[in-house]
Amino acid sequence: MDLASLFALAWPVLLKGSGYTLFFALSSMVLGLPLAGLIALVRVLQVPLLRQISAVYVSAMRGTPLLVQVFIVYYGLPSIGIEFSPVSAGILTLTLNVAAYMSETLRGAIDAVSRDQWLAGTSLGLTRQQTLRYVVAPQALRAAVPSLSNSLISLIKDTSLVSVIAVTELMLATKELISTTFQPFPLYLMAAVIYWLLSFLFEQVQRWMEKRMAYPH
Repeated sequence: MDLASLFALAWPVLLKGSGYTLFFALSSMVLGLPLAGLIALVRVLQVPLLRQISAVYVSAMRGTPLLVQVFIVYYGLPSIGIEFSPVSAGILTLTLNVAAYMSETLRGAIDAVSRDQWLAGTSLGLTRQQTLRYVVAPQALRAAVPSLSNSLISLIKDTSLVSVIAVTELMLATKELISTTFQPFPLYLMAAVIYWLLSFLFEQVQRWMEKRMAYPH
């Protein structure tokens, strides 16, 4: 099969797989960001018991391979009566995983804000929670944008791991094409280009957000 014929055959399949990849990445990011913010707040505000629980959660999610987490959610939980479809299991696992990483990004960004900002809020009569919301959080979010964007880009690549539970995202779509065409090099190369283009797209979004949220000069 010549390259033109292979491209014509593969393009619709890979495009559909790319749609699933984007769906998984964006869904997990949208769901994971509020969870990450909640975890970061619990740890910054030193909430009793919840702080320890969240610290263990973050350590566990960052300290175990994502592939193992996918297996636990999809194959392990049914043994205790909790079952998910492949799509739901993939989104849930990716959400829990990325939330742990993003919570550390947000916590670090909050801690990086000068202590003078906290004191300024207190001098204005704001509570610690109000100071965090109105004074510290906006500044921390500006600082966190690059790292949060990197998490999304990493998430796009991590979606390839959900192929192990039969979700036809980009990587599984590529493997299925290879099994019928026996053309691994050009097909893997096409998949790599698509992953790169998706990452490049979000890099541009990141730059736009950084400029939009930058302090006025």
